[in-house]
Amino acid sequence: MKTLVVGASGATGKLFVEQLLSSGQQVKIIVRSTGNIPDNWNNDDRLAIIKRNITEISVDEMCKYVRDYTAVASCLGHNLTWKGIFGKPRKLVTDTVRVLCEAVQKNSPEKRIKFILMNTTGNSNRDIHEPVSSAQKIVIGLLRVLLPPHSDNENAADYLRINIGQKNSWIEWTAVRPDNLINDDNVTEYSLHSSPTKCDL
Repeated sequence: MKTLVVGASGATGKLFVEQLLSSGQQVKIIVRSTGNIPDNWNNDDRLAIIKRNITEISVDEMCKYVRDYTAVASCLGHNLTWKGIFGKPRKLVTDTVRVLCEAVQKNSPEKRIKFILMNTTGNSNRDIHEPVSSAQKIVIGLLRVLLPPHSDNENAADYLRINIGQKNSWIEWTAVRPDNLINDDNVTEYSLHSSPTKCDL
């Protein structure tokens, strides 16, 4: 398998890339600079590094990067600074997901590309009408208004849900909503669920 990863220099992205490399995959990453990535990545033959600002990449350019790759993963997120939360680009994740998907579809691959979107636990899957408590609805509504990154995460998932859908000829996607993330290089026990199993609100 060959996977393209955007957002590889972030906390989650780095660990994801390490897992892909340890499983023997060929990986390509797009990063603004190599200053935030592990030194050993620069000498790994299985890893191709594209030094570009993701917001400046057109659909046509992205077509070259995703061509012949079997999977795409977006681990993009907004920096937890005042500028990162309230500054531009406000639609970093949504716009990048759109460009990636348009590039994949323009390439018309023979087999469906797997697309993984690292999302937020605060997002609900509106295709299956997940039960949401009144308290959670209020909190999520406030997050949409007060924290632009939350809306960006929701809109990115909605782009996949609405514009790509479940029967797309070229893209098979999933939005991962991690809960209780911790900063640890070791992989700890985890379980997978299609929907939230509880609400703490």
